[in-house]
Amino acid sequence: MRADFIFLAVALITLSARSDDIFAAVNQQSQRKAKQELLGKRRSDELKIEVYSAHEGGFIMTEKVRKTEEEWRQLLTPEQFQITRKKGTERAFTGKYCNSKTKGVYQCVACGNDLFISDTKYDSGTGWPSFWEPIAKENISTETDRGFFTERTEILCNKCGAHLGHVFDDGPKPTGLRYCINSAALNLVKKD
Repeated sequence: MRADFIFLAVALITLSARSDDIFAAVNQQSQRKAKQELLGKRRSDELKIEVYSAHEGGFIMTEKVRKTEEEWRQLLTPEQFQITRKKGTERAFTGKYCNSKTKGVYQCVACGNDLFISDTKYDSGTGWPSFWEPIAKENISTETDRGFFTERTEILCNKCGAHLGHVFDDGPKPTGLRYCINSAALNLVKKD
């Protein structure tokens, strides 16, 4: 009888230890799932940005565009891909918008984000479309570019990260800035 009691006691202790292990495992799994949901929400929030939309006439929330290199290659022409994804530069005076006087909104060729309006475009004599101001500062981002033995400020589309060109401080009033942009990085939506 005493052996049965000892066996029963050992079985209860083992079962108790296993239930503690099971409870701990379930608790860990629950915590892991909650953490993943929180991280997923954070990632989703990080992908959302506020940009100005000319079509909407104000600021809108939108998601950043993320694609693989292969997806970008399929979407863009070879020249557009080289310029927007590989930070290339088209030859001066060769871009289709260099001398354009057409009224409208210049968008990112890769994602359609509004970047510049024709009212801020001017002839800088440099051979690239030049603007003295973006449609909204939220629609672009900048990075320091240390290529070509100099330091410049690179302009990127804030929605998809496409390389657009560079900004210089030798532009006209009222900003004194020259946003020097590759035509191949732009798509002009004509004003009606």
